[in-house]
Amino acid sequence: MTALLRRRVLAASLALPVLALPGVLHAQGESWPTKPIRLVVPFAAGGGADLVARAISGPLAKRLGQPIIVDNRAGGGGTTGADAVAKAPADGYTLLYTTPGPQITNPYLMAKLPYDPVADLIPVARVAVVPNVLVVNKDLPVKSVKELIQYARAHPGKLNFASAGIGSSSHLAGELFKARAGIDIVHVPYRGTGPALQDLLAGNVSMAIDSIAVYRALIESGALKALGVATPERSPVLPNVPAVAEELAGFDGAPVNYISVRSGTPRAVIERLNREVNAVLDSAEVRSSLQASGVVPKGSTPQEMAAQVKSEAAKWKHVIQLSGARVE
Repeated sequence: MTALLRRRVLAASLALPVLALPGVLHAQGESWPTKPIRLVVPFAAGGGADLVARAISGPLAKRLGQPIIVDNRAGGGGTTGADAVAKAPADGYTLLYTTPGPQITNPYLMAKLPYDPVADLIPVARVAVVPNVLVVNKDLPVKSVKELIQYARAHPGKLNFASAGIGSSSHLAGELFKARAGIDIVHVPYRGTGPALQDLLAGNVSMAIDSIAVYRALIESGALKALGVATPERSPVLPNVPAVAEELAGFDGAPVNYISVRSGTPRAVIERLNREVNAVLDSAEVRSSLQASGVVPKGSTPQEMAAQVKSEAAKWKHVIQLSGARVE
């Protein structure tokens, strides 16, 4: 064998593993999973995130061919559950179903987290957007977002807004509205949506921005007035209610729900999981179920979700710094 021929044979043998790599990775993704999967929801059972997680877990389990066990790990504004996933094996068998808290807002609300939200967790797929709606007490003399802003400017410090607690979606959406509108309104935190809703109905607080699912029936009955949905476009659930963005361009105060895994999880597993999540979200049954409760199913690629986490973190960091909000 000549020297030239030996070099060609060697080069070809070195290239073989590289050429085979895509096929190997695809095989890894298709062979996963081989045992049950744990879907950690870092909030209490019965909440909005938990309900959406359970709505997709059954269909997703069927597509993957393995049971999915929903594991509610509430505590620390979502950090307890997120930490469990960040410290689990990076094998795709422990997933995090999350809202903005663990990776997007908690880093700016809390002095210290038990995990690195960027280095320890990788976004896999967006699942849904949960639209919020701006509602006011029925006796407040305003009929639109524009009138509310005008009223607040004419009565600085007199209006207040309720939230489910410091750092909650309803709190940060209210702070975003306050900042974008340039108004002076007072935040009143409660221990959950229930107590906030009761005081809003009683007129003890003026307004709130929270889930359409929570307020829809009260809006339709006339118990509360809806002034605007907190998504860039109108919601099909409340088609006659304008978007806040029609008055405040680009306003978006709706939390995103998505799935993350521990860093180091094989890329093939992430891609397989992403494909199956998107397939579930495209099914008519799941879409109909989620939309009926005011949730907008909305998938993504892993790259799109990672970019959204980055952009949302920048947005909410600014809002949190303006508000001075801290969670002890």
